[in-house]
Amino acid sequence: MKRINLLIVIMLILLPVQKFHAISNIEQVIQHQLGNNSISVSLRAIDTGEILYEKNGNVPMKPASTLKLLTAAAALDILGSNYRFHTKLYIDGEVVVDELKGDVYIKGEGDPTLQKQNFETFAAALKFYGIRKISGNIYGDDFAFSGDQLTPGIVSSDESYYYAARTSAITMSPDNDYDAGTLIIEAIPTKIGQVPDIHAIPNLSGMIIQNNARTVSPNDKTTIEIKRQYQTNTIIVSGNLPVGDPFKDWVTLQDPTINTLHAIKQTFEEEGITFSPNANIERKKIPKNAILLYAKHSTALKNLIKPFLKLSNNSIADILVKTMGKEVYGKGQTDYGVKALKIYGQSMGLTMDQWFLEDGSGISHNNRLTANELSHLLIKVQDEPNFETFYTSLPIGGQEDRIEGGSLRKRFLLAPYKDRIIAKTGHISGVYTLAGYVNTKSGRTLAFAILTNNQPSNKIDEIDEVLKKIVTQY
Repeated sequence: MKRINLLIVIMLILLPVQKFHAISNIEQVIQHQLGNNSISVSLRAIDTGEILYEKNGNVPMKPASTLKLLTAAAALDILGSNYRFHTKLYIDGEVVVDELKGDVYIKGEGDPTLQKQNFETFAAALKFYGIRKISGNIYGDDFAFSGDQLTPGIVSSDESYYYAARTSAITMSPDNDYDAGTLIIEAIPTKIGQVPDIHAIPNLSGMIIQNNARTVSPNDKTTIEIKRQYQTNTIIVSGNLPVGDPFKDWVTLQDPTINTLHAIKQTFEEEGITFSPNANIERKKIPKNAILLYAKHSTALKNLIKPFLKLSNNSIADILVKTMGKEVYGKGQTDYGVKALKIYGQSMGLTMDQWFLEDGSGISHNNRLTANELSHLLIKVQDEPNFETFYTSLPIGGQEDRIEGGSLRKRFLLAPYKDRIIAKTGHISGVYTLAGYVNTKSGRTLAFAILTNNQPSNKIDEIDEVLKKIVTQY
């Protein structure tokens, strides 16, 4: 009995010593890898929420895409895990023989999963009702969303790139990453000295290609660029493309609503439905007497959260924020969606006056939050009914499968770190962040947030070294 009591006393003495050594080791690696300035670090026990370590933990920092952690948790709570986006096909007019003497309407809610196969289904619905010709126009009712199509902080030089796509209630995605508001442009080399062949997915969608590129020898360097000219529908393809080296890139739509309507019209024509030569493509509210022919329903939100977080999809973030604004305040605008984010955070017990937000994606350099608040979110979200969906949608370090590993698939590849970091990455100019959960070698699970700002060089490797030390020390 005395021996047992002595062991207990020794353990009680050693535990604080072990904790001190762990903290000391973490402090040393942070000092060595990240320094003291322009960083904010927070480490918490997953069961109690106790802060085990912090460095500048209450200093507001730019979060980059780690802000998506709040957006995902809020969307699952406010919209519900089974929430679906709807896109509806209407007609307004009389069908005479095989001709619609009137107009076609598309009504959208921001569905990021709308694709060409759905346009083909719309065409099949029209043909089911005997419509082979349309004498009127094709209109888009995109008034579920309002305000600027771009979130604050997006600079003109970024507008061509998929991560800065415009957000509209009628939009489309060229693939199953659901980068809504974009096209894929493929350049295929031809003969040396000639322009490459250009293909657009799903189709040109009202865009214009200016092909200035050249096919060059297989030994030459690839210098091809594919960019949308600022504030236009013109896509400029330039540079050299070696034989045998096809290239593709994503470009944003100038106006997702109008460009998507062009894509739908072109698909209808491919499916054998003709329009009058003077048919217009415009925005317009659906008339009261319009007839609903078909409704496309997106996958449930619980399935959409996975590509959102795993692939750090800004388009989905912007759509979710506007949708939350619409559902909570009746205003499908970014600022109302941000307001909904703050109310949700407050309901969780977060200190939201330490969160300064302009969007839900993290792309704005004006966003600010603290590492302690971000790690607190990771503790509190465990009590949410949709936590399992939230957790299993995070990237997994070392999982090389693109969907499972997501933005961490090329990090933490080796034992003992592989599969131990389940977290959201973040990066904008000068900002490198990571926040989530770490499973240590001792069997503990910790919540962490590491935010670095004003960095002159890439800090990913340094952040990873800190996490590796946490894996082995706690």
